[in-house]
Amino acid sequence: MIPKHKEKEKAISLRREGLSYREILDKVPVAKSSLSLWLKSVGLSKSQKQRLTEKKLLAIQRGWERVRQNRIDKVKKIQVLAEKEVGQISKRELWLIGTMLYWAEGSKERANSIGQRVAFNNSDPLMIKLFVKWLKECCAIKNEDMKHDLYIHENSFNKVGVVKRYWEKVIGSKIDAVYFKKNKISKNRYNIGENYFGLVRINIKKSSHLNRKISGWVSGVCKNCRVV
Repeated sequence: MIPKHKEKEKAISLRREGLSYREILDKVPVAKSSLSLWLKSVGLSKSQKQRLTEKKLLAIQRGWERVRQNRIDKVKKIQVLAEKEVGQISKRELWLIGTMLYWAEGSKERANSIGQRVAFNNSDPLMIKLFVKWLKECCAIKNEDMKHDLYIHENSFNKVGVVKRYWEKVIGSKIDAVYFKKNKISKNRYNIGENYFGLVRINIKKSSHLNRKISGWVSGVCKNCRVV
């Protein structure tokens, strides 16, 4: 094996300047095992060690950022392809979608709540918009037949005006009443901060008959899907 005196001297010189192994290998193309042997006894100053540590931390951070961005890109690609699978929604499909949505989130008539009117509440603005669209297009409900109530934690009292305007833009109508919920201290609570807008409850006036029809639609779906 031919001795690489020049390469060794250059590697040692670069190490003494505070360069990392990777930086040295870019300038001195030798085996990493050889480099490790050459530089074993070469010490670094405190500032040089600090620089190398910072570079290593930045490299780790960039690596995690690439992983994060790759994950975001992957999720977005899946969502875009899935969105295309849906295609156009017919009025009948909207009717069935809204029926199932109400089955999951709406108020039902029970033995102890005879005459329960249609009421739906949620904090997801898209879900609220879809429900309002369903009411108007599939159930012939008019704006004047709806009552919109805002429920928000009492520690958000100072931002009520902002929150009301936010929801009024979402539903295309005014908030009729605001109700404050008592704060419960919880370490796992996420509904706080600038992105917290409470939830909206939509009540339909004189709608117990519609609620019973919805119950029948749900039953019809279950029977035709052969789950009952």
